Amino acid sequence: MGIPYGASRTSGSPRALVIGAGVGGLTAAAILADRGWSVTVLEQAAELEPVGAGISLAPNALRALDIIGLGDAVRALRTWTGRGGLRAPSGRWLVPITGDSTSARFGDPLVLLTRTALVDLLRSRLPAHAALRTGTKAVLADPGGPERPALVTAGAQSLEADLVVAADGIHSATRRTLFPDHPGLRYAGFTTWRFLTDAPPGGVQPHETWGRGRMWGTQTLPDGRVYAYAAAAQPAAHHARDDEPAMLRRLFSAWHPPVPQLLETLPQGAVLRNDVHHLAAPLPAHHHGRVVLLGDAAHPMTPSMGQGGNQAIEDAVVLGQLADPAENITLTPASYTRLRLPRTTKIVQQSARAARTTTLTSAPACALRNAAFALVGRLAPALMLRALDGIADWRPPERV
Repeated sequence: MGIPYGASRTSGSPRALVIGAGVGGLTAAAILADRGWSVTVLEQAAELEPVGAGISLAPNALRALDIIGLGDAVRALRTWTGRGGLRAPSGRWLVPITGDSTSARFGDPLVLLTRTALVDLLRSRLPAHAALRTGTKAVLADPGGPERPALVTAGAQSLEADLVVAADGIHSATRRTLFPDHPGLRYAGFTTWRFLTDAPPGGVQPHETWGRGRMWGTQTLPDGRVYAYAAAAQPAAHHARDDEPAMLRRLFSAWHPPVPQLLETLPQGAVLRNDVHHLAAPLPAHHHGRVVLLGDAAHPMTPSMGQGGNQAIEDAVVLGQLADPAENITLTPASYTRLRLPRTTKIVQQSARAARTTTLTSAPACALRNAAFALVGRLAPALMLRALDGIADWRPPERV
């Protein structure tokens, strides 16, 4: 027997279960609670330990966070206002731009912060009546339908809900349950590494550097540390490597400063490594029954445009704007798919194309790419931001 339908609601409000307490899940929980839902977040991990070192929030995500009152708190953490841009491994600037360029084009800045800081902000927005249960594995038992609630097992309990938000990540068990015939994830052809470290003497200028089949990025954080990330085209590994710092030194120690300096004293265990997978074939829908898929559970993408977390925040805010507890909530999931599937499919495809550009392995193709970007850098560096047109200028829909 499940918990009686509606038994755990707040003042008769409809009940939402959120599977996963990452960026997207916590954003969804905050906005649904604001709208009057009784919300329970179910997180498998024993503690909230965000996966990943840093996250870049673009103007589209900042405007989405405005809906739950966190946009300005994130804007206040902005650090990049000076010079930066795209470089070659020799250190030559291909496209120099400034931190104000994004604001000039899209009306808001690009803000880099740690995932821990963002999760802490999102958690602070959960009202007292929203329950967060860690150490709880949630499994979808029944997606529900117009005349019956969804059913989720959480440990020894069976929980019924008017709405289930599956934000259970790139390897989403809920996605596989809802769409068992979908081909699933595809390896994108490259591996990424990420780490946080102290800034070298003199600091760093935020940049990305594109080489032959390799890419490096260095960004400053609000707490003075540096967030570094790298990528290399190579076969997928079937097990974790033992010495990631040594591999990074082999790949990047001959590149321009401060790359070698950042790698010199990097300790074991400080580097996060992930083979990159994405959903090359979009799902037929982002919902089934009373269940919606959110973020990487719905549309995992390569990190090449920095939009993975941003799209999860968009998903959550759009869902919250649609989910009026006073209306027929069985119509909400289909409306969510209608608004989110076309946009996220396009961004997944754009991210895949961007990944192919940054990880080219042909020497002539890399030389042609860098020459083209150098020309853009001399004539119109602001054109580098055109890739974000239609993405960073997004605004949340009006509340229903």
